[in-house]
Amino acid sequence: MSRLVVGPFNRVEGDLEVQLEVEDGRVASARVNAPMYRGFEQILVGREPHDALVVVPRICGICSVSQSVAAARALADLAGLRAPPNGVHVTNLMLACENLADHLTHFYLFFMPDFAREVYAARPWFGEASRRFAANAGEHARAAVAARQRWFTLMGTLGGKWPHTQSVQPGGSSRAIEAAERIRLLAKLREFRAFLESTLYGAPLEEVAALDSSAALDAWHARDPLRGDLRLFLGIAADIGLGALGRGPGRYLSHGAYPQPDGRHLLARGVWDAASRAVAPLAVERISEDATHAWMAEGDAGPLHPRNGLTLPQPDKPGAYTWNKAPRLAGQVVETGAIARQLASGHPLVRETVERFGGTVYTRVLARLIELARVVPMMEQWFAALAPREPFFVPGRMPDDGAGVGLSEAARGALGHWISVQRGRIANYQIVAPTSWNFSPRDAAGTPGALEAALVGAPVLAGETTPVAVQHIVRSFDPCMVCTVH
Repeated sequence: MSRLVVGPFNRVEGDLEVQLEVEDGRVASARVNAPMYRGFEQILVGREPHDALVVVPRICGICSVSQSVAAARALADLAGLRAPPNGVHVTNLMLACENLADHLTHFYLFFMPDFAREVYAARPWFGEASRRFAANAGEHARAAVAARQRWFTLMGTLGGKWPHTQSVQPGGSSRAIEAAERIRLLAKLREFRAFLESTLYGAPLEEVAALDSSAALDAWHARDPLRGDLRLFLGIAADIGLGALGRGPGRYLSHGAYPQPDGRHLLARGVWDAASRAVAPLAVERISEDATHAWMAEGDAGPLHPRNGLTLPQPDKPGAYTWNKAPRLAGQVVETGAIARQLASGHPLVRETVERFGGTVYTRVLARLIELARVVPMMEQWFAALAPREPFFVPGRMPDDGAGVGLSEAARGALGHWISVQRGRIANYQIVAPTSWNFSPRDAAGTPGALEAALVGAPVLAGETTPVAVQHIVRSFDPCMVCTVH
């Protein structure tokens, strides 16, 4: 058996290192290290509760709205506030704008450039993949960057700026949208739709979202295999076996995305289990963080619920190998992300493909692309539902003592903020980010996290120092390491 340390990784957000034990050309075990410490949870202690709205967006430069939304919901829960319908819709629009931009960035800039590497030069699709996706040169990748830039101009009107948008508040949005602005925003949304339909899908969004089985997807692909980048991805995935690479734990967590004024989530909350093929209710009280292998102090009673969580660095701790704690749900490893949202909300194609292949490189990427096609039409409906003459925000006062929780869905999955306030100041603030779940270390029982388990069995070719299969698996989770170590 040999040991291989892979890292730092390029084309991921933040610092990441993976230690592999390799035997007979396959990964036998893996340990995932988030090597950077930042300490945002400590920075917040002693501050006024509203300071969280300024501090937590700075955790990340690409998913700052997600952090803002989770913080605002935690404060709303603390204060007993409920945003008016306009505030709900505008918050959803800002969050969706950021999440969909992240999906686009992941596909074109983080994931697909690997298929333009020389290791694939003999494949029949290599030339087309290089033309479209080669790093810094791919025609479609460059077009996606331009589309993303124009897409983010939405945020200038909706929230004032991006990143670190400050209009997301516990009582809604502090930025009211006028009738004339809504028309201009819809035009930007339709421009983004046009890019997706012409370049990514080569088909209307509704046609893609309506694909309800593997047979339907295969038939749709076969009609024109090179039309649109999704079809090219499907051909690549089938050719090199991405459906069998990087199998996840079989349990998928969604906090629920895009709540509506009536309280329901358009992408449902719950835990989908591959064994039962059913969605179970999310038991938030059964979330815990195990710090056995993190450079963090542990609670006297073992793993702690985030409301009681500790952020006390212990850099010389024996047996530790990462700054990331190990979140668990009822003591079990779960995976989160677009795949979890689509499984929990019952998308038939995603459920069938996961039942067939499991949570793999192929199904994770497919779920993101299905989500893109589903959410853009939802955004059009939210714009239509805005009532410019009605409130976008309700004021409220924070109590001197109390606690709150804010659950949201970032592009990469389930995000939770837990706040405790005493005498008008933050006494404790804990964050469990999507990549904290997916890239967790082993727990006290020695059970590896989702990525650590998914890497087992990955092929390592002779002479590889950064195995391409490992790169595919890591990037299929779309890690955001700066949020992980917050």
